[in-house]
Amino acid sequence: MVNNTIRELQTMYNRSFFQTKLGQAATASILAMVAFVAMSGQMQMAPSFGSAHAATINCDVELA
Repeated sequence: MVNNTIRELQTMYNRSFFQTKLGQAATASILAMVAFVAMSGQMQMAPSFGSAHAATINCDVELA
């Protein structure tokens, strides 16, 4: 059963598949997801630096 599944995947995702419009759309979708994951990882790191800086600034402020 596993060997049949591997064979089906090998015959479906070959060079001729990626030359079709559906294959090109699949490639574009995969690249878009990879770019989204890469960019969202960078965005998550930025607030941690900003929040640490904001905490330092808030410690220096005195309330009347």
